[in-house]
Amino acid sequence: MKRIVCILFVSLLVSIVAFAGNYKSFKVSVYTRAYEVEKMKDLHWLDSTWNIISSQVKVDKIYLETHRDLLIVPGETLEQAKKFFLDKGIEVGGGITYTINEANSFETFCYSNPEHRKIVQEIAEHTAKYFDDFILDDFFFTSCKSDIEIKAKGTKSWTQYRLELMTEAGQNLVIKPAKKVNPKVKVIIKYPNWYEHFQGLGFDLKNGPQLFDGVWTGTETRDPSSAQHLQNYLGYNIVRYFENLRPGHNFGGWVDSGGSGMGMDRYAEQLWLTFFAKAPEMALFAYNQLIGVALRPEQHRTPWQGQGTSFDYDEMMKPVNLNGQTVTPTTIARVAGYTFESIDKFIHQLGKPIGIKTYKPFHTLGDDFLQNYLGMIGLPMDEYSEFPTDQQVVLLTEQAKGDPDIINKIKGQLTKGNDIVITSGLLNAIPEKIADIAELRAGKYALVNDFGFAGKTDKDILIRQVLYQTNDSWETISAGRPLTGGVSGYPIVLRAPYSKGNLYVITIPEDFGDLYEYPTGVLNAFRQILSKDLDVRIDAPAKVGLFVYDNGMFIVESFLDEPITIRVNTTEDITRITDVLTGVTIDKLPETNEEVSIFGRRFRPDNKNNVFRITLMPHSYKVVKIVR
Repeated sequence: MKRIVCILFVSLLVSIVAFAGNYKSFKVSVYTRAYEVEKMKDLHWLDSTWNIISSQVKVDKIYLETHRDLLIVPGETLEQAKKFFLDKGIEVGGGITYTINEANSFETFCYSNPEHRKIVQEIAEHTAKYFDDFILDDFFFTSCKSDIEIKAKGTKSWTQYRLELMTEAGQNLVIKPAKKVNPKVKVIIKYPNWYEHFQGLGFDLKNGPQLFDGVWTGTETRDPSSAQHLQNYLGYNIVRYFENLRPGHNFGGWVDSGGSGMGMDRYAEQLWLTFFAKAPEMALFAYNQLIGVALRPEQHRTPWQGQGTSFDYDEMMKPVNLNGQTVTPTTIARVAGYTFESIDKFIHQLGKPIGIKTYKPFHTLGDDFLQNYLGMIGLPMDEYSEFPTDQQVVLLTEQAKGDPDIINKIKGQLTKGNDIVITSGLLNAIPEKIADIAELRAGKYALVNDFGFAGKTDKDILIRQVLYQTNDSWETISAGRPLTGGVSGYPIVLRAPYSKGNLYVITIPEDFGDLYEYPTGVLNAFRQILSKDLDVRIDAPAKVGLFVYDNGMFIVESFLDEPITIRVNTTEDITRITDVLTGVTIDKLPETNEEVSIFGRRFRPDNKNNVFRITLMPHSYKVVKIVR
């Protein structure tokens, strides 16, 4: 018994020591480009710029980059900068960006070029001399199509060639040489935010997380309408996906100042979404942005401020004392500091994130980034690269076509009495395989705006028709233009019984953004079908997210510009919920005569019958504890 107590005490002590920094359960670090590290040879510049950052945000660690764009920082400068930060009690790590010219479309090295390979190895060896851990920033991939690479590729596809090339380069040019110089060094790869397309440039999510000592996660989503079109929810979803690739080896998230032009709420949101996913550390990119992105109320204070929002610009702008001096906030560093101080009140209380399990085989394309759009309509995503076998319902998007054994896996789920939900994109990709379960196929395109009892929309939405054999499958929600009083309609939710389970098809608009135009009744149908493994789901319009944890906590967040009151449906054993930040207890609403299920007799209703009402301010969240 004494041994057990001793082990528990040591485990608790290790846990406390692991987060014996500035925050209860996470660390904050700053990544510094080689350009700024090189300037640190000037101690006056270093001291004055660090004072700008450290007076506005509490920092636990700094990463000093040794190379970017063929600029290699001399060892004397690295040693001087290391000593400066260590003397201040700041942990120090290294970093490498393998670019030749970032300004030239992120020009990368050509990893079949002997001269380039020599440089890559020398940079890794140089870095390992000075640091016991270093991060490879975004660009350890290759977009090179030089004559050398074209010849080396031969008849392979670019994807196959680059995957093999970069896996070999990681082992033989970076990891092995670095560990030969410094056996203690940990080599960590930072994967960027465009994960769906990694394989085409040589990022190998199958082997990379096992090969490197750990991964970092690009959680920057910036302006969702910009070139990458990354939805806000990606900042949460990508952390969970990478964590599931190799549990315990996703070391942190990574956010830059991009998107701050939309208002500092957008920047703060990227930070807290990363920590909602339980990332253990946040890297702020980068040193130059923390000293150079000045606060401008006319641009950064959004119209919805002053309503009690989760990010309060006016409160953030108040003078602050972090290191013995009182300063007035001047740069984006204070936005980060204020956000971390706010979320540090509750992040440590959250359990392990859980959600609707969805399957993405390695190196597959299809329905690109769709899970992030689904997260924006209140479906908590939990993405895996192994087929889940422990769930009542599994979501399959077009990505699942990459698994040659997918139909047998679907059948295995259905014959156990569980459900499979597929997208219209997957149906369109493999209709012949799906036909072994139900003879469905994708038809022509249609414009719809009327969803019958599920609601209407002011916008015409382009969908792919789902065709089926009458009485073999059943439409549970239909749409037309119009549907009510019209002459034609098409399935939005289709159910096909098989063995002891059900195969559902949900129709995804051709423009994924039109998911946000679907009426609440349609979104609720998606949520009800997909939430069988969860104790909670929401009843709300699009752009309200739900984050669920295994210890009876959940978060609801509004991405809308106006206040919204939503309903939360829970299982029958949950009679009260508590707002963690205010301590206010919310009782369930009185029972009404409303139908529990909008599907009637055709659908197996779940047991989420208790209803609670929650009001959310614009771009704000509430942290909730379930009371049983």
